[in-house]
Amino acid sequence: MSQESNVALGPLLLTFVAGAALGAVVAALVTPRTGPELRGGLTAFGRRARRRAGEMAAEAHAALDGMMERTGHAAADLKRGITDSVQDLQGERP
Repeated sequence: MSQESNVALGPLLLTFVAGAALGAVVAALVTPRTGPELRGGLTAFGRRARRRAGEMAAEAHAALDGMMERTGHAAADLKRGITDSVQDLQGERP
């Protein structure tokens, strides 16, 4: 038998990303490097992480905009259907 999972994807993805970032920082700190090399590596990692976070935020924003638009259309269709049904029941439509 298969069971459906009710785990939300957002918190799971955030936990994964946070764990990956923490692992990268720990790996950078325990790798024998000189101070300037370590700072340069951490700076580059920070820039990549910031850029990727911005990309993910833009994707999430676009997805939310699309969802809001589809929800608005669905609500308008539902309202139109209810109005038509009420008019049919009241005998106002031919």
